[in-house]
Amino acid sequence: MFTFLLSRLLSVLIVLFGVSTLVFLLIHIVPGDPIQAMLGENATATDQTALRIALGLDQPLWQQWGHYLTNMLQGHLGYSLYSKEPVLDLLLNRIPATALLAGAGLAVAVALAIPLGSLAAVRRDTVWDYGAMTFAMLGVSIPNFLMGPLLILCFSLWLGWLPVSGSDSATALILPAITLGTALAAILSRMVRSTLLDVLHEDYIRTAYAKGLNPRQVIWRHALRNAALPIITILGLQLGTLLAGAVITEMVFSWPGLGQLTIEAIKRRDYPVVQGCVLLISFTYVVVNAGTDLVYAWLDPRVHYHD
Repeated sequence: MFTFLLSRLLSVLIVLFGVSTLVFLLIHIVPGDPIQAMLGENATATDQTALRIALGLDQPLWQQWGHYLTNMLQGHLGYSLYSKEPVLDLLLNRIPATALLAGAGLAVAVALAIPLGSLAAVRRDTVWDYGAMTFAMLGVSIPNFLMGPLLILCFSLWLGWLPVSGSDSATALILPAITLGTALAAILSRMVRSTLLDVLHEDYIRTAYAKGLNPRQVIWRHALRNAALPIITILGLQLGTLLAGAVITEMVFSWPGLGQLTIEAIKRRDYPVVQGCVLLISFTYVVVNAGTDLVYAWLDPRVHYHD
């Protein structure tokens, strides 16, 4: 187990180094001048030069990269070029909103996928199966930037039940969570159906029925538990998709999270903030995938990690 944890930690560090370097280079290659964005087009050349020197943007690219990596290793992500606030403070202020949205989206996905996938597997080749898989197909086919406006049009503008945007009330979370969760629910429900179909014909399932357990107990206590490993794999792999979808969803619903901060920073060419946002999202994705491997050993005693 120690060797496995050490290898996972090493892979996390390598991925973070590669992501931070790639994002640093891409941001500096993309056309656009942050100095001009900050001062405006009417600023004099003298003012632009003075601000460029003050922010260290006059230095060679390799030297800026070296300073960035050194500061990152010390836990300092720099200061926003736009607001002059520490990047770490900006991230910490936005993390709760994104975590709440991602958690709600995940809850929606699980609440939809497990019942639909289970129903489709138990009622295979019936109208229930076809209906659940049709929902899954629609969920995968409709992107977040289309699903969000459709939900706003229906439930906010036509029916007037829910807020259009913002995060001022608890009901404002409903539409973003549904938008974010339906795509994952579509993928997850297909996986639940597939894995359940594989285990429903196993000997221990027939034994459970022979003992007199009702179908609900057999599905929830035996079949789903043994089908959990592929489902957890999908959840871990889809976390990156969930976070990427959160960026679009937050912009559609004006949700004050990391996604909105990232887009705003890209528009302003705020290099340190963009790098901090991408680094945080990448770190979260890698850590969750490493945690998924650890959950394997807990759920399945046959899985072991040897030193």
